[in-house]
Amino acid sequence: MAANPLTRCCTLGTLHEGEAEGEIKNISDISTYFTYPRDKSTEDAILIITDVMGHKFINVQLIADKFAEMGYFVVVPDMFHGDSVPLNRPEGFQIMEWSKNHQPVHVDPIINIVLKEMREILGCKRIGGVGYCFGGKYVCRYLKDGKFDAGFIAHPTMLTSEELASIERPLSVAAAGRDFVFTTQKRHESEDILDKLDPVPYQINLYSG
Repeated sequence: MAANPLTRCCTLGTLHEGEAEGEIKNISDISTYFTYPRDKSTEDAILIITDVMGHKFINVQLIADKFAEMGYFVVVPDMFHGDSVPLNRPEGFQIMEWSKNHQPVHVDPIINIVLKEMREILGCKRIGGVGYCFGGKYVCRYLKDGKFDAGFIAHPTMLTSEELASIERPLSVAAAGRDFVFTTQKRHESEDILDKLDPVPYQINLYSG
């Protein structure tokens, strides 16, 4: 494994303040948050694969809006068929039990539908994948020709060495100095894997805390 499984820390956090500027619409039957750049162009796009809190969590919507301010069309689909995890679950919450219903066999079809819509209907010519926590694994799974053109992941979970070694497009990784999931050892193992993928470019940015 390039990153450890989900833990309770993946359900904890701080609620950010702000008002989302995008809108919720459907792609097929998938509830999706859309936010547009000022010129409404959809050519340069970002698909955010969220953490377990899902696409209606204000924090990720505000992040999406910030990307839109920078000129990107941003799409944030519901990866969990309405079964996202509310913020700050009690200590007894079994995150791995929850995850049994959100494996690649469940998640990949959602990404396939959304990417097809973005490429063929919405006019997206270049798509970057952004994955937080749960989403990091799936950015790497789709970081290849015809899928994501570049990827960014932060605090990835459940990412296998094979998935990381399969990437074909540039990847940026945000890592914390103290992380129970993407540990120092896992970060070094990931760097070793990425080094062997030359000439696929990558960067790993380490943040204190």
